[in-house]
Amino acid sequence: MPTIQIKHVPEQTHAVLRERAAQAHQSLQEYLLSKLIAEAERPSISEWLTRVDQLHSTDFTVDYLVNVLHDERPRR
Repeated sequence: MPTIQIKHVPEQTHAVLRERAAQAHQSLQEYLLSKLIAEAERPSISEWLTRVDQLHSTDFTVDYLVNVLHDERPRR
């Protein structure tokens, strides 16, 4: 399995992440890995727009797309 190493993390950032990991009852590695996995599972805006563009459907109204974006917002 590949390894990622991040250097030069600001002290304050490290402290906040370490505290959040502790609150989640996880090691810092487990906590950050779960965040990376969640980020990779969500499409970027450009990926999402590409998917929508590939559908070539005229069934989409502006209201429909606004609702889709609204539904996706809590996942970010």
